[in-house]
Order: sequence, then structure tokens, then C-alpha cells
Amino acid sequence: MNILIAPDSFKESLEAIDVCNAIKQGFSQVYPEANYTLLPLADGGEGTSSVLSYVLDGHWQQIKVHDPLMRRITAKYFLTAEGVAVIEIAEACGLHLLKSDELNPLIANTFGVGEMIADAIAKGATQMLIGLGGSATNDAGAGMLQALGVKLQDATGTALKPGGSNLSQLHSIEHQTLQNLLSGIKITVACDVTSPLCGPTGASHVFSPQKGATSDEVLILDKALAHFAAVTHAHNVSDDCCSSVEGAGAAGGLGFALMAYCQAELKSGFDTIAEMVALDKHLAKADLVITGEGKLDAQTAMGKVANGVALRAKAINLELPVIAICGSVDRDISTENCFDNSPFDIAVPSIQKLDKLDNILDAAYPNVAQTAYQLATTLKLGQHLKS
Repeated sequence: MNILIAPDSFKESLEAIDVCNAIKQGFSQVYPEANYTLLPLADGGEGTSSVLSYVLDGHWQQIKVHDPLMRRITAKYFLTAEGVAVIEIAEACGLHLLKSDELNPLIANTFGVGEMIADAIAKGATQMLIGLGGSATNDAGAGMLQALGVKLQDATGTALKPGGSNLSQLHSIEHQTLQNLLSGIKITVACDVTSPLCGPTGASHVFSPQKGATSDEVLILDKALAHFAAVTHAHNVSDDCCSSVEGAGAAGGLGFALMAYCQAELKSGFDTIAEMVALDKHLAKADLVITGEGKLDAQTAMGKVANGVALRAKAINLELPVIAICGSVDRDISTENCFDNSPFDIAVPSIQKLDKLDNILDAAYPNVAQTAYQLATTLKLGQHLKS
């Protein structure tokens, strides 16, 4: 029996590879002779580079970059042997890099992301997969562009200071250096955010409050980003519709800069990762698929790993059994019967007993292993009864 184990990470408790190992540990006690394929997955957000480092040949790169407040820090990205740089922007401009009293999207910037991109190109990268998510910034990627040689200047010819609020002073743009730098470089952005750059559903209104913006600052930032988009269009960098594209508002508008200035293609995070690790090829060989995530709920169907694995499995073989082992499973009927048409044959929580949250998180590995063992035992019993 060929068993494919392809889960996402369990947020705050287990990385995807740990989930794989726990499931195998439990299942192999009952099916020791089975062939196990461990395929940790991600949706393009946090943990994407770690996941790909397990399944692709390559090396980690550590470099010094600037954080959102222009302090020097160490960041890392994964560079595959085939020249694909896997970059998580949160490494350089993530919320986790700032204390709560340091959050300030008016001045926070993405300069460090540009430094990571430039380093990857210098080390031979010809393709990039950039994961958006978890940023502390709202500068529409202006800092990244400046790190890559783009000149953003005010009416006096002075370079703009870092931060989204300063974009309202933008007067001229020189981007030829960037065009030369990115010649022959293909950039794919893993992004499942659908927000445009500006407006009530844009970067500033939806995301900047959680990054520290007041209601007044939200309006300042939204106006500044709209001005940035207008000047960008006026300088023939991109067409006028770029700012309204779904995903342009991701990571504080970084999606816009990557599309408009770097000709990046925004794609579903999960689909992109699935293609890179040849998920369909592994599914075609499997007799049983086990996936999972930290919490199975109404959002699972919105581009999450577990649902994506199950849908692809059923598309290949409708009879291929798919099990989801999760931290918790939300069965609230208020979710509009989201499980009525579930692609999972079985979806089970792994929490073994009621406890404090910290204790549950600490026990995630043995809980998953025990749940996998119980499912394998049940499967074995079912096969015996059938015979």
C-alpha cells in the first residue's frame, strides 16, 4: 500500500514536516510494510521556504538586510539547485520583527525585501517564488523598489524617505536600473489575498489597522498609495488597471509593486507549491492520502492546503480515499453546511483531551501520532470485518 502524507503545518505547534513524521509514526505501527511518501506542503505563506527545502535540492542563504524600521537583521531564503529563490517577505518586513509599541505603517518599509531579491540575483537565481504575508508594512513596495535601484523622488528631486505616508510626496520615478536588473528573471508571487491596492477593500483599509494604523492614518495611507499608483501609471511603468487587480493590496501593497515594476505573476499559493513539488504525480501513485492542517473550518475551502490536496486527489481518482487529521475540526452548523460536500472521506481532530491551550499546543506531535494510530487501527479492523 502506497500512503501519501501531505499536510500543511499546524500553526503555533508543528511544522509541516513534523506533522508528516507524526502521522507516519502512528500509521506505521499498524501498517509497517506500507510505502510512505512524506510531502510537507504550504499555501505560499509562512513556512513555504522550509517546506520546499525538504523536497527540493538547494541551500539556505543567510544575509544581512534592513528590517521595517531600517535596522540591520539577519534574514534567510532558500535557493534551489535549479536557480529558484524562495523568498518569504516576512523575513525582512514581518510583523514578528517589531514589538507592539514599534508598529507604525506610516514609516515601516520593505527595503529589506529588495535586498533579498538583489542578493538572490547576484547568486545566480533566474526564477523567484515570493511568498506574501505577515508584513508590518504599508508602503506599496516602495522600499523594495528603492533597494533595487528605483529612484523615487519628490518635486525637489530628493529621494523619498521610507514609509507609505511619504508616497504622497512622490513626483518622479526612474526605473531603468530595475528593468536591467530583472532582465531574464521570472518572478512568481504566491498570494491568496484578493484585496486591490486602494479603496475600502484595499491594503490600507483592510490590513493597516492590525499594523498599528489609526482611523485617520488609514485614510492618509490609502490616499498616499493611490497617488503612488497614479504617478506609476503617469511614468508608463504599468497600465492603469494594475492597482485594481486582485492581490495588488497584499502585504501592504507589495503585490502592486511586484506586478507593476517587476512583471511578477500572482498565483494561488497552494497551486504554485503543488506544481513545484509535483503533487499530482505523487497522488497518482497513492492508495491512500492523508493531509491536514491546524484547524479545519469554513476557511479550509478558500485556497488552504488540506482542501487543495483532497480536491486534486479526487480529480485524479474519485475513489482515492483522503483522510484529514487536524488540530481541531469546526462542525458548527452555522458554517452553512460546509462539510456536506467535503472532499474528505474522514476529517478528525487530533486533540486527545480537554486542556489548557498551551498544553494542547505542546502535545500536538503525540496527539497527531496517536490519532493516526487510531485511524490506522480502525482501517485495519474494517478490512478484517469486510473479509
